[in-house]
Amino acid sequence: MIERCVQKLLNADFLSYEISPPKAPSIGEGLLKELQGWDQFDALVCTDAPLAKFKQSAILTSLKLQNALQKPVICTLNMRDRNTIALQGDILGANELDIRLFLTLTGDPIKLGDRPSAKGVFEGNSLLLAELIHSFNQNKDLDGYPIKGQIKPIYPFGVINSYSNNPLSLKNKMRRKIASGMLALFTQPVYDTEVAKLILQWCAEINQELGSHAQVVFGYFPILRYKTAHFLYSKLPGVFVPKIWLDELEKAQKLGEKEEEKVGFALSQKLFEDIKNIHNKIHFMNSNKIALAKQILQ
Repeated sequence: MIERCVQKLLNADFLSYEISPPKAPSIGEGLLKELQGWDQFDALVCTDAPLAKFKQSAILTSLKLQNALQKPVICTLNMRDRNTIALQGDILGANELDIRLFLTLTGDPIKLGDRPSAKGVFEGNSLLLAELIHSFNQNKDLDGYPIKGQIKPIYPFGVINSYSNNPLSLKNKMRRKIASGMLALFTQPVYDTEVAKLILQWCAEINQELGSHAQVVFGYFPILRYKTAHFLYSKLPGVFVPKIWLDELEKAQKLGEKEEEKVGFALSQKLFEDIKNIHNKIHFMNSNKIALAKQILQ
């Protein structure tokens, strides 16, 4: 199951769907029921306390989801909350239970979260996490010491912004992540197809330069509200929302909530089809709103 998922991501069309664990002891029967029998996605991506907000463990939630749905889960891990002793222990323990796909992150700043008194670890960034996984794939720990027994293959993925005021900086970051052994880069939400084409071009150039075969998976987040579009435009670095989206949604907002939602849905659905036609490897994010995802994908 794990290897089939990796091969599909690298060599064919691919759709993942993001699940954010709850701040609760249970995933919730309602969420599992909505996910069961939904065959349009190839893998789930389980987040790891995004925006530094306390949530259920990403590894344990990934295990629950993978066992319940018999679908591969890409578990997000960040360097904010654990040092390399804890990370190595978590990844090694997860290996036996077949949690072997990891999305590597540095992690959002503590100040964004709901535990401002917590202390960030940040022993390294996502590149150190990729190095750790590379060591495990050599059956060694991060310091080069052999590990007893055979570790099953682990597959690292990374994240990348979808926009930068300094394009060269973004391309160099892509190069460093691909050079670290990350097999695919999941982007922040993309709203401009020209930006998407440029990212694909950079990835092809870097692969040729390094002799690698890394893939890009475009982040997709539907926008149904002007307030959401304006927040992404003004507050989220690394994401570019075109002015036409802001103008159309602002105009619709003045006509009422239903019109705003109708315009946002139309813009979002068209964007999904446009991205799909450019490069059909997409990561769908919409805060566990599965009914809306099914509407857009139908």
